[in-house]
Amino acid sequence: MSEEVKNKAIKGGEFVIRETAYSDIFIPEEFDEEAKMIRQTCIDFLDTEVLNKLDRIDAQEEGLMQSLMDKSGELGMLGVSIPEEYGGFGKNFNTSMLVADAVGGGFSFAVALSAHTGIGTLPILYYGNAEQKAKYIPKLGTGEWKAAYCLTEPNSGSDANSGRTSAKLNAEGTHYLINGQKMWITNGGFADVFIVFAKIDDDKNLSAFIVEKDFGGISMNPEEHKLGIKGSSTRQIFFNDCPVPVENMLSERENGFKIAVNILNIGRIKLGAATIGSARSVLNTAINYANERVQFNLPISKFGAIRYKLAEMATRLFANESAAYRAGQNIDDAYDALIASGMDEAKAKLKSVEQFAIECAIIKVWCSEMLDYVVDEGVQIYGGMGYSAEAPMERAYRDARINRIFEGTNEVNRLLVVDMLLKRAMKGELDLMGPAQAVAGELMSIPDFGAEDDAPFAAEKKIVANLKKAGLMIAGAAVQKLMMSLAKEQEILMNIADIIGYVYVAESVLLRAEKLQHTQPGEHADYAADMAQIYLYGAIDKVNAAGKEALYSFAEGDELNMMLVGLRRFTKAQPFNLKEARQRIAKKLIEENKYCF
Repeated sequence: MSEEVKNKAIKGGEFVIRETAYSDIFIPEEFDEEAKMIRQTCIDFLDTEVLNKLDRIDAQEEGLMQSLMDKSGELGMLGVSIPEEYGGFGKNFNTSMLVADAVGGGFSFAVALSAHTGIGTLPILYYGNAEQKAKYIPKLGTGEWKAAYCLTEPNSGSDANSGRTSAKLNAEGTHYLINGQKMWITNGGFADVFIVFAKIDDDKNLSAFIVEKDFGGISMNPEEHKLGIKGSSTRQIFFNDCPVPVENMLSERENGFKIAVNILNIGRIKLGAATIGSARSVLNTAINYANERVQFNLPISKFGAIRYKLAEMATRLFANESAAYRAGQNIDDAYDALIASGMDEAKAKLKSVEQFAIECAIIKVWCSEMLDYVVDEGVQIYGGMGYSAEAPMERAYRDARINRIFEGTNEVNRLLVVDMLLKRAMKGELDLMGPAQAVAGELMSIPDFGAEDDAPFAAEKKIVANLKKAGLMIAGAAVQKLMMSLAKEQEILMNIADIIGYVYVAESVLLRAEKLQHTQPGEHADYAADMAQIYLYGAIDKVNAAGKEALYSFAEGDELNMMLVGLRRFTKAQPFNLKEARQRIAKKLIEENKYCF
């Protein structure tokens, strides 16, 4: 393995304790022409085939979604991640992220496509044997067959392994008979292939099966009436002695829960990418309206309150976009390193995503909450019209809400971020306690007031390093104080997760700005620097608030006072004129009449 490949493949979660160089990250500005063409194909498809049919899609016009899936399949949109040997394009992970982003503004169509290409297809691609992949992947890649993923049950949501759907081998030993109920199944109404999770006999863990609709024993409830994504087919599905050939078991017996977890890691980061595309679309709509809507003889885009909103929407979008593609490239780099070490391609793809499960969870949470902020402010910019079903914000507002529930609720994902970090530390995969103890020692020392580094972004990078210290200080103290009971202290764990997540996104946008200043200096790089500063200063306040809440929950007396002093030290920054930076960003958005970063 070359040293370059080895060095680029950092460990997942390592950003907490390791400084990252700007040269080691990928930024969206670096996509090559082929990737940009793929993205444009997706955008053009939405413009010509989807956005002019939104009311018909939401009314679930018979056959419309299937025909859109067919057309997108003909253009190759469903096969970007599929290897060439199965008729796909075999593109890397970050390119598949770009497709999810480009399609993200497609409302219910984006949900159908993402469910098909992600959780519907990838279990077979990554866990199927040669025969299964040869039979199913080519047809899924073209859209000839549509896929759905059947995991959730009435009594098993976040606790997926508690599912009661059963599988029992028939007397002849040729088929498993599946019985049970699945709910909230996206694409359920028109899928040809289902990935179904069930327990065989008295097994502790789930097994996974590839089930064709034509196997029989499958019935469905009518379409669910939902708050949003009304055009997405969502059904309850019942399996009544559904006969599944034994050769259609996916992977090994009782490996279903592992499949579900690993595929959900992919689903999480891809959902983050899709919310980026959705937020970009909403922001563009808001900018257009702000430029057109006149009050007091002026376009409302002239008013500071509206300009603040537009700039803040753009900043949060830009920052989360930076984090998502940084993580996507980390996954690609890890994959390259695993392939260089001799690992099988399918295993390497799974392992590389699993390695960055922490980042996947962060991207899911922060991007979905960024979209909620953007759509909420979009409604506000529209004012009374924002509340009208005749205006475009209403659908965006309703459709956005599901993203904080999809692919594991944001609460569960926050808990997972900390849980995975601590487990990796206990396994010796990440040295968290060493840096945490160093920070604790630093609290007892006199602060270093040496000469300030005047290199570009040096002060901002010091802030990020200090925010990491704040997280390590609080997490380390919580582990020492609460020990095994920490797992039950969900409020504290979510405070720690908030610190970690804001640090990751703030560092990502800062690294993007730094890289642009070195590689593409000019106006765009200057705007990136403004947005990095704005987001970083917001993160300081968020970290400070989450840190205090955590400390108040478990520390007291001298220990509490000492750590509060440390928290103040680690969340300290020189003044920066946020208003002027937002004004510069808003001016650019308004002049271009679109998100132009």
